[in-house]
Amino acid sequence: MRTLLADATSTVQEGLGVAGDKAGYTTNLELTTIVANIINVILGLTGIAFVGILVYAGILYLTAAGEEANVKKAKKLLSNSVIGIIIIVSAYAIANYVFAALASITS
Repeated sequence: MRTLLADATSTVQEGLGVAGDKAGYTTNLELTTIVANIINVILGLTGIAFVGILVYAGILYLTAAGEEANVKKAKKLLSNSVIGIIIIVSAYAIANYVFAALASITS
């Protein structure tokens, strides 16, 4: 399986390199590095969204003034945002592991 993945990655990398050279674009970055960077940016943006949702839920909780519906909504939003950040951190760890494995296979 690893050799198949390495061969496929190598073939794609070669094709992109040739196409980029013919188009006048040159870069030292590999495909796996570019994809890893894009995923890291997306995960970083979702982390920022988490902080925003967390602040919103906190403000909602503080301004609930004892109204049971608003308190319940704020608590649900807080718990969902914590579950979301756990998923984001897990996705980040898995993505970094996969791209480190791909980098070790192709190099």
